[in-house]
Amino acid sequence: MGNEVIVSQEGHIGRVTVNRPKQLNAMNSATRSAIVEAFEQFGSDPEVRAIILTGAGEKSFIAGADLAEFAASGELDSVKMRNEWHMTEVAAACPTPIIAMVDGFCLGGGMELAMACDLRVASDRSRFGQPEINLGILPGAGGTQRLPRLAGEGRALELMLTGRMIDAVEAERYGIVNFVWPADVLEERTLELAEQIASKAAFAAERVKRATRSGLALEEGLQHERELFAECFNSPDGKEGVAAFLEKRKPRFNRS
Repeated sequence: MGNEVIVSQEGHIGRVTVNRPKQLNAMNSATRSAIVEAFEQFGSDPEVRAIILTGAGEKSFIAGADLAEFAASGELDSVKMRNEWHMTEVAAACPTPIIAMVDGFCLGGGMELAMACDLRVASDRSRFGQPEINLGILPGAGGTQRLPRLAGEGRALELMLTGRMIDAVEAERYGIVNFVWPADVLEERTLELAEQIASKAAFAAERVKRATRSGLALEEGLQHERELFAECFNSPDGKEGVAAFLEKRKPRFNRS
């Protein structure tokens, strides 16, 4: 993966750090490929039960795309865009829950990647925005689809049509961010959240993601949800969880 992205693991928590602080962690093609590789690596490792995505330095989580590389890419079509930016789909489809830990700027493609993660937490000095319209373009890595689902159509259109940035408190009020914490405790609180998720049944967590992200019409979604519930209930973890509750003890979920 080179130095563009740093991948590490501590216990059941995997960490993916975009490491281009001089460029405010703006993503070039190599960075995006390394992020995909990291998510796929952790997503296939049964020992990793939660993933934290973050950026190096204190100024920026990810400040969008590397515009110099983007401008030099020549003519684009939808196939090329999908090939270059499918990391958001990889994040959304990853069986392991992903937490975007945002400290600083979270803009453009960086915000789109954060929205593809399962949870977003931010320091109180963070700033969010989809400024693409200022360049005469639109969010092309899922922003027009994921932002309305988080913030509602009106809020999403306002942010995308004005290109304005909002602070972390406003992002939390819009439903974009789950928690806002002081910068000096952001990492500690994020690790606590990741450990809490990692302590749960991975079999069930994966199916929570799958059911929630199925994108089906209501009736189809409810049927899909019922099927996944039955899978969880009939699994060893499901049986252990119910037994532990009845026996008033902590469950011993399968770690393999």
